[in-house]
Amino acid sequence: MLKLTGKTAYRLAIEGSLVATLMLIWLSLGVGIIGADGDPANQMYFVVVDIGIIGAIVTRMRPFGMTRVLLAMAFVQALITGIAMIAKLGLPYSGPLVLLLLNGFFVVTFVGAAWLFRRAAGGQQG
Repeated sequence: MLKLTGKTAYRLAIEGSLVATLMLIWLSLGVGIIGADGDPANQMYFVVVDIGIIGAIVTRMRPFGMTRVLLAMAFVQALITGIAMIAKLGLPYSGPLVLLLLNGFFVVTFVGAAWLFRRAAGGQQG
């Protein structure tokens, strides 16, 4: 059984958030999460990536700060999903179920990484 120490939680959080972010870039550029390949609506996902990059720089990768960064990324990912569904973006290629499943994966992954960062932070603040 894996003992979830602060160091292990931090490493898993970094790895999980990096893999999810790279997958998000690849899917939005290569395949298209919203609609077909090349649909301009996929450019919205770069806001999520920008939040991650800027947040990592500002927080200097400290676990407590990265917890907030990853929660912000998850929130914006969910917001993009809502926008795409309400505006019916991506139809007929990306229906509501596809949008919920793909984006839900990223939301859950970012929230999971935030939880791991929080575990790594222990009682630290700021």
